[in-house]
Amino acid sequence: MSPELSRLSVNQETVRQLSLPELAESCAKAGVGQVGLWRAPVQEYGIERAGRLMKDAGLTVTSLCRGGFLTATDPAERARALEDNRAAVDEAAGVGTDTLVLVSGGLPPGDKDLYGARARIADALAELAPYAGERGVRLAIEPLHPMFASDRCVVSTLSQALDLAERFPAEQVGVVVDAYHIWWDDQVPAQIARAGSGGRIHSFQLADWITPLPAGVLVGRGQLGDGSVDFRSLRRHVEATGFDGPIEVEIFNEDLWARDGAEVVAEVAARYLEHAC
Repeated sequence: MSPELSRLSVNQETVRQLSLPELAESCAKAGVGQVGLWRAPVQEYGIERAGRLMKDAGLTVTSLCRGGFLTATDPAERARALEDNRAAVDEAAGVGTDTLVLVSGGLPPGDKDLYGARARIADALAELAPYAGERGVRLAIEPLHPMFASDRCVVSTLSQALDLAERFPAEQVGVVVDAYHIWWDDQVPAQIARAGSGGRIHSFQLADWITPLPAGVLVGRGQLGDGSVDFRSLRRHVEATGFDGPIEVEIFNEDLWARDGAEVVAEVAARYLEHAC
């Protein structure tokens, strides 16, 4: 592995067309030593088995995605969400990562109370954070672009994510700095500094912002260099805090999924060197 690629992690969803063994093989061929995994394919393959596969391939698992969806008002739904998140913590530990990414959840049907939804996230974290800490897993709250606030994530900025995370020990709850979701926010430099000073940058992710957005907005992320995000600037802000952890490329894009996955992994590595180093 070249020194320049030593911090690159390829998120599984970037090349979802690859099986776990194919992902491991493709990363090894491209000189990539780290991967971010997703729960559904890991569950299908087997938690412990997936962890062994990555370890035997010389790969470090940088994160597991995703837990969260903690905004329900119905008591039974909330209980199911907490149970699922405890399972996600166990899966993260089982696959060999210390970081579980949380997508907090949108507004319940008919509900317009953003503040109440965020309060319910805090209540859920109060139950989940100690459970995760006991298992050596950090919960990483990921703020999503405001266009997802209604249906996917009422936490839209790093400031909002940190307001939640800072209620708990940093070794239990931190944040994801995802370039795709926060690049537009002029408060990002200050909030990255805030997160870093508290040791709460638990994941740093890259994907580009391309327009026009597709009809399926969720799969509108661009390959590095194809859009508007200044990755080097964001990386400078993150590293100014002392962060020296993995840099994970997570792209949801149907054009990439339609291509040969091994070629996409190699392209991700090349684009990372060109645009983020």
